[in-house]
Amino acid sequence: MSPSPSPAPQPAQPPPSGDFLRIGKNPYNLITYQKSRCIYLITRHFVRVALTRGDRTVDQMIQAARSGKQNIIEGAKAGPTSRETEIRLTNVAKASLQELREDFLDWLRANDAPIWVDGSENYTKARHICGRHNDEAFYKSCIAVRQPPAIANIAVVLIDQTDALLYKQLLRLQRDFLRFGGVREAMAAARRVARGY
Repeated sequence: MSPSPSPAPQPAQPPPSGDFLRIGKNPYNLITYQKSRCIYLITRHFVRVALTRGDRTVDQMIQAARSGKQNIIEGAKAGPTSRETEIRLTNVAKASLQELREDFLDWLRANDAPIWVDGSENYTKARHICGRHNDEAFYKSCIAVRQPPAIANIAVVLIDQTDALLYKQLLRLQRDFLRFGGVREAMAAARRVARGY
């Protein structure tokens, strides 16, 4: 699935000679983080209106949604001192959201509800709408007037978009790591500069 157009991530800039800490990006500005917050909001609403109290799936879905959101922000914050940690946590976020996606699909299948497949009219319409909105207020009003099957399908579409964006984010992190190395290499280079050799 092709995600909706979004600002292309800028490659990391090599630090000035003698510096080894990268200036960290603001994780709250990451589109993946903003979308993951919307997914978390939708998930909490969904389990409240569609699942019964005591169902283990409730905690599992909320935890998966939270893990996706938290690992994106923790990874971005760790980035200035550890590219490896940023890559690992970003991948954990991606895996958590895939787990959540499967939970939504399991519920749809178990309840004989229609699944919006990629390419269908409903999926395409939802993809365009989700591509334009990364704000929780929009989704809060959107899901308030919809039934659980529609909410679950909207969540799947939003997760698909976020997954595609996280994949691009991981590719960028990989390129940056191959180009600039990790913080230990940068520290060694900075020390050589400081000592004049």
